[in-house]
Amino acid sequence: MAEAIRVDCLSFKYPDGRTALESVSFVVQEGENIGIVGPNGAGKSTLLLHFNGILRAPNGAVKVLGHPLTDSNLKYIRSKVGLVFQDPDDQLFSPTVFDDVAFGPINMGHDEAAVRSAVTRALELVGMSGSETRSPHHLSFGERKRIAIATVLATSPDLLVLDEPTAGLDPAGRYAMIEILRSLPATIIVASHDLDLVNALCRRIILLDSGHMVADGEAARILADTTLLASHGLAAGTPPRSIVPLP
Repeated sequence: MAEAIRVDCLSFKYPDGRTALESVSFVVQEGENIGIVGPNGAGKSTLLLHFNGILRAPNGAVKVLGHPLTDSNLKYIRSKVGLVFQDPDDQLFSPTVFDDVAFGPINMGHDEAAVRSAVTRALELVGMSGSETRSPHHLSFGERKRIAIATVLATSPDLLVLDEPTAGLDPAGRYAMIEILRSLPATIIVASHDLDLVNALCRRIILLDSGHMVADGEAARILADTTLLASHGLAAGTPPRSIVPLP
C-alpha cells in the first residue's frame, strides 16, 4: 500500500511564539481513514493546514503521495489534497451553488462539459442534487457544510482533509454528515471533537495535546480508554456508542 501522507518531525510556532506542533511524525497509507482528536489548542487545525501548504513549517517535512511539500510541488499537492474548513462560509463566496462548486474544475482547466459533470457528481455525493441555482447564503448551515465539501470533491482529490465537519450541526444533520463521509471514495483525514464521528468513520486515531502526539493507534482501543480520553479533555468516562463503527 502506498503512502498518502508522511509527516516527519514537524514542529511549528506561530509568530507570537506559541508552539502549535512539536516533533510530530506519522504516516497515512492510501485508503486509510484517520481521526485526529484532541482538546482545543491541541494543534489539530494547524496540522491540517500543513497538508496542502497553507502553513509551511521551518522544521520537519511533509510528503504527499511521495512528493515533498515544496514550492515547485505546491500546485500538484493542492490538486491532490482537498481541504474543507470548519466554517463553510470560509469556503463559499459565489452567487450560486453551481458557481462555487464549479470554481475548482474551471481553475484546473476543464472544459464546460467536464465542469458540469464534476459539479453534478459532487452534489450527488453530498446529497445536494438540484441545488445548483440556489444562493449558498440562503442555505441552512448544514447544507452549506455539504456544499463546502462538494467544492472540494468536484476536483476529485486523492485525499480529503476535514476540520470539524459535524461542528454546529443538529443531531439529524450530524448523522447525515457521518453517512456522507462514510460513502466517499477517498483517503480521509478528519480532525474532530466528535468521537461518534471518529468511531463511525476511522479505524485509526492520532491523539494530540499541546502540539504533541500522545497516542497513535487502533480507533477501538483508544476510544475504549476512557481514562486516556478524559485526561485530554475528550470524555467524561463513557466511550462513544451511538453510531456503529466501520466493520
